[in-house]
Amino acid sequence: MSLAQVHYISAAPGDAEKTAGRFTAVGPGVSQALLAEIEPLVGYALPDGASDRPADAELRSLPQAFTYAALSDGSRLVGRTAPARGEGPAPVRFHAHAVHIPSGVPLPGDRLPVEAWRSPHWVSVTPVGGALPDPLGALPPGTAPVREGLDDFAVSRGPWLAAVLADLRRASEEAPAGGPVVLVERQNADVARWLGLAAVTLPRDSVERLTFTTYTRRPGSSALRVVGALPEDAAAAREAGLRVHVCADRPPVDGTPDMWARTAARVWRSRAPELFQEARELPGDPFAAGPLAVIALCNGVALGPEERAAAAGWAAERPYALDAERIGRLVEALASPGIDDRTGSEFDAVGRLFGALDGRCPASVTAPLAAMLVTEAVRGGNGSLELPRRDAFAGPDGEAIAGVLGPEILTELESGAGGARPVARTVQLLRVARLLGVNGTELLPGVVDRLAPALLAEASEEPGPPAFAPALLELLDEQFDVRTALLGALDRIAPAAPGAVARFLERVALPFTGTQALPHLRMCAEVPGAMTTLGRDRTAVWHRVLRAAGLSPFAEPLVLRTAVGLVWEDRAPTVEEARMLLEAATSDAHRAAGTWARLVDAALGAPADTEDATALAHDLLRAFPQEIGGRERAALQLLDLCRDLRTGAPEPGWAEQVRTLRDRAEPLEPAVQERAFTALVERLLAPDRPGAELYDFVRSDDAELIAAYDRAARAEPTRTRLRTHPAYAADCFTHWTAHPHAGPAWTTTAAALLDEVLRPAVRAMTAEAVAEVEETLGRTGSSGRANAFRDWNRSRALGRLGRRIAGRVRRG
Repeated sequence: MSLAQVHYISAAPGDAEKTAGRFTAVGPGVSQALLAEIEPLVGYALPDGASDRPADAELRSLPQAFTYAALSDGSRLVGRTAPARGEGPAPVRFHAHAVHIPSGVPLPGDRLPVEAWRSPHWVSVTPVGGALPDPLGALPPGTAPVREGLDDFAVSRGPWLAAVLADLRRASEEAPAGGPVVLVERQNADVARWLGLAAVTLPRDSVERLTFTTYTRRPGSSALRVVGALPEDAAAAREAGLRVHVCADRPPVDGTPDMWARTAARVWRSRAPELFQEARELPGDPFAAGPLAVIALCNGVALGPEERAAAAGWAAERPYALDAERIGRLVEALASPGIDDRTGSEFDAVGRLFGALDGRCPASVTAPLAAMLVTEAVRGGNGSLELPRRDAFAGPDGEAIAGVLGPEILTELESGAGGARPVARTVQLLRVARLLGVNGTELLPGVVDRLAPALLAEASEEPGPPAFAPALLELLDEQFDVRTALLGALDRIAPAAPGAVARFLERVALPFTGTQALPHLRMCAEVPGAMTTLGRDRTAVWHRVLRAAGLSPFAEPLVLRTAVGLVWEDRAPTVEEARMLLEAATSDAHRAAGTWARLVDAALGAPADTEDATALAHDLLRAFPQEIGGRERAALQLLDLCRDLRTGAPEPGWAEQVRTLRDRAEPLEPAVQERAFTALVERLLAPDRPGAELYDFVRSDDAELIAAYDRAARAEPTRTRLRTHPAYAADCFTHWTAHPHAGPAWTTTAAALLDEVLRPAVRAMTAEAVAEVEETLGRTGSSGRANAFRDWNRSRALGRLGRRIAGRVRRG
């Protein structure tokens, strides 16, 4: 193999062409076009503060630029640029010595470029007389190869290791983004050591893409991927937006998110660089953290929780990639009792690893993982863990862990904090207890009684299936006794909270298809489909849901309560629906189920124009005389009185009774009050009204009732009757003028009705009808009232009319 050599020297003051320097010797095969590319790569600028006439020791201490570059034709250049002693007006010049490596040709000995650093073949002078240099056939490393001492260097650069390795990895990609990575060191030899670290850590093809120089004054203008710089040039590199690592300053505070780089840094700090090649022999992405973390753990390198999780996750996906020895060492490292910083993601990864190894490896190998998982499940509260199978704890190992964890499990399950304990935690404890063979039969009733309402509460907090659903279903599938007890507890809860149970069953498909009756759960499961099929026909939905129970409400009244709660959960039934419910079951069944209160709500919440509400109120008072009391009883009695006012003969004193019941029923539903007032005033405006009732009504001077009377008197039915029935008009005139000294509400209303309702009706009558009114007044009252009517009919001044009416009535 022969490599063409190139020599270049900086220009001296006074050179005619005013260039930075000139090539003093060029080997064969290096074209002028390539020389134009090479010249800026081998340039050199003295550091700030360098002496113009340095002594020999100062000259030797100046930085050297060792460079590896890729050229446009695919060839490469490896060379060194170093300060050299000049003559005359240029006491310090720089000399570059490089070799040109054709495309596809490796370095002699298949070495990496960085290994040529400090090679004895680098010279600081051009061949005598500028003779064409002979091609090099070898480029051996120096007496101190770059790989030597890297362990010590890596340990000394521990705080920067992960971040620098992460950036060197990115810089070695086929198309890296951004400018070069800048490594700031006081000695450019340390930059070469960084490149030596990269050469050991990165795969071969990545290293060969990593072009670099160990020293430059202008990092921002470099086309290389990694450049070294002195501390005084770090600020300019940052201003250029480059990734700058000042390894000659205070250690960085923030870590890198690159897990592979963090793992590689721990390997270097453990002085085990041989592990990189071992990791590269494993399958997978060379920069995935998993393979390197596996090899590191197998060789005793301490890693952090994320790296351990990566190792467990990688091994879980490729259990075939590790031999038995490595698997044993990996399990031992992951389950080490000295680790105290495990995270949930690490335990999840270990759970997947256990699942991958279980059945593939002997139980003695996987037992530490199983013990680690159940210990975390009990003591760490990790409810998302994938638990081992029960047979993983057979034998002495299982008995030992059960003896340690069993009492802790029973103590926590027995504690009264179950209502505050998350569902996932209780489920996990029950599952672990079974795995370890811990007997908790005596505690089970109390546990499920606390667990059942907690299920409903947690499931209602968020839409969709709750997070604990998969583990809960596994628990019920694993443990028949828990399933039986929990389903029974939920069935007992359902009558009190049927809607909550139905919503829960929509999100979690509990298995209750066995021999348990579970009537309430079956109804809760039936209601969504019934509502989808039958729509708004709630009566039909109720019948279908009740049939799903498999029990008659006469035999088990609580199914009535559950069915009503499911169909009318957030509303009262209509009057028609309530009457159906009342007829479908006996009063005893409604009384036992507590559903009579829903029927009361239906009656009291019915619109004012619902005709059957009064009949429903009458039936409810008869069916539940002891249960209905207080305000609701008075309101129902008021509705019942309305029924009598319109269809029957109410007991005397009903005008006063309306007022009394209204006051007892406060706060009274507006529709009930409207219905009662309307029934009362319509009865008071009827032709056959008892005078005593009207007298009581007028003397009460109840503003609300009198206002209702006024509205009814002004309604069209009353106006029509006044125009067409002279006897009715005479009766109204009598009563509207009979109480001149009643309270202000009645006095004002009566005067207004005379003038605004009766007068237009009388004016619309024929003369014969008016005479009939007068005759009726004289026959049923007195001549004075008849005369008063005649005067009123002629009068237009309501004030004078009132005085005349009063005088005539007194004289009569």
